[in-house]
Amino acid sequence: MFRFAVPALLLTVAMPMSVQAAEVQIAAEGPVVELNVQEIVHSAPDVAQIGAGVITRAPTAQAAVQQNAQAMERLVERMRALGIDRRDIQTSNFNLNPDYRHNPQTGEQTFSGYTVHNQVNVKLRDLKRAGEVLDALVAAGANNIHGPNFMLEDDQSAKAEARSAAFASGKAMAENYARMAGYSGVRLLEVSESFQSYGPRPIMVTASRMESAMDAATPIEPGEVGTGVMITVKYEMVR
Repeated sequence: MFRFAVPALLLTVAMPMSVQAAEVQIAAEGPVVELNVQEIVHSAPDVAQIGAGVITRAPTAQAAVQQNAQAMERLVERMRALGIDRRDIQTSNFNLNPDYRHNPQTGEQTFSGYTVHNQVNVKLRDLKRAGEVLDALVAAGANNIHGPNFMLEDDQSAKAEARSAAFASGKAMAENYARMAGYSGVRLLEVSESFQSYGPRPIMVTASRMESAMDAATPIEPGEVGTGVMITVKYEMVR
């Protein structure tokens, strides 16, 4: 959260370096209007993130880990063969857990082995190949896939556009309130903001999706992603 207060008077005082500057609050003589304003800018995404992993089960922890390592190695090699750079492949999760089977009749838990979850996040820069990459991951042995999540790699320009629109909208609304209350204008007291990102809902590849992916290419549409700015503005009504 970024918070910015507009000072009414700038006063310079020599102070020890260890003392931190306090936030300046502006005293208002007239009525104050506080508004929450949100603006969203929609853009075509330029990158996508796909989570791809392998789940393996075995009677012993060592066997489960070894099987998983071999499967993940094939998975990473396939991604590298597709032209995905190593810097765009990052391990995001690794879990080794014991498995137990519940007997509903006796209520007993019986140990049945170990399960390993291993997942990597893949950044895809060529969105036209999203379907091809998903199919290749399934063919390489991935049985736990999430995504794609579409986004902007650099959203600063979109944030600036949304911020400008939100600020202009907030000022216009404050001036409208002032006129309705019999005042001639407004004076800015305070601004704070936060950001939101909006995009197409990610898909989760289940067993049925993986089976159908072997017969036909998976269609993927990037659509648009939204970059939102939420600002809170305070204005004093002035004569």
